[in-house]
Amino acid sequence: MLAGITFDGASRPLPEKRGLLTIRNTRDFIMRDCAIASAGGTALVLESVDGEIANNVFTGALKAAIFSLDATGLAIRNNTIRNAGNNGILVWRSEKGDDGTIVSGNRIQDIAARDGGSGQNGNGVNIFRAANVIVSDNRIKNCAFSAVRGNAASNMQVRGNSASALGEVAIYSEFDFEGAVIANNTIDGAALGISVTNFNHGGRLAVVQGNIIRNLMTRGQAFVDQEARGIGIGVEADTIVTGNVIEKAPVAGIWLGWKEYLRDVSVTSNIVRQSRIGIAVQVSKGAGSALVADNLISGTTMGAILGMDGLKRVTNDLASESPRNTRSSRSPEIASSNQATSAS
Repeated sequence: MLAGITFDGASRPLPEKRGLLTIRNTRDFIMRDCAIASAGGTALVLESVDGEIANNVFTGALKAAIFSLDATGLAIRNNTIRNAGNNGILVWRSEKGDDGTIVSGNRIQDIAARDGGSGQNGNGVNIFRAANVIVSDNRIKNCAFSAVRGNAASNMQVRGNSASALGEVAIYSEFDFEGAVIANNTIDGAALGISVTNFNHGGRLAVVQGNIIRNLMTRGQAFVDQEARGIGIGVEADTIVTGNVIEKAPVAGIWLGWKEYLRDVSVTSNIVRQSRIGIAVQVSKGAGSALVADNLISGTTMGAILGMDGLKRVTNDLASESPRNTRSSRSPEIASSNQATSAS
């Protein structure tokens, strides 16, 4: 057990795969009320560790504040993390498998992406190959990329977090995963609110429920190499999107699928306000089923519900048409109970 100790790395470079403090193959490890400052790499490295990291302060790490690899029952709770060079908290595994780490109640802010990349850096919490991880009740702000990013992270739960001032996707579940619950989060300021994607790489099966998402941005371009910006929620396969409130998404409130990568999506009881498109649905050749019903869409400038082929609009506003006229092998089912009003 470590308690009440201050570690100062003086920004001196650290060896690869080593932290200012490195703990390996340890059971029931507890670290509480400590401070780690100015690590010249990663502040705390944990390998095959179970226990609790709680109530500590991490400042000025050149790479990450906390890096956990192959955890065996770990809780990371109520820590403060500021000014990390690449990531706040990393929960990784050498190979895909059960992890079960709980990341809860932490304050994470001012996370850069010094080493660049397309998303592996710049995140508040980054989960890679680790299944059954819970990320809940954290306050995360001012990250170069995402507040929470799960890559090949099955059964991930992201619940009750407050996220703001994100440079890219606020909450991301991507690539080879099965199962994600993203619920009751607030997102204020990001390029894209929530993305559940990469059906082409096996990414599928999710619930996106009860989130508040607003004040999104494009930085001048809605899509860069098919990477979306200015969208509230984007999903692709075997997913329910329900009970969310989305405001000021400059491209679309909700975006369903990409080309043929769309299957069995249900979008119900959401509110979308002040977006160019309320709900965009892929109707490309090979696209699967989508149910869009009981949504309230207000203040759109291009259309409430539009069928898309990639980035190209290919239908009239489906919210204004009868369901019997919009149902086909290449069109979503649009229930007549959607309510839409155009921008004044």
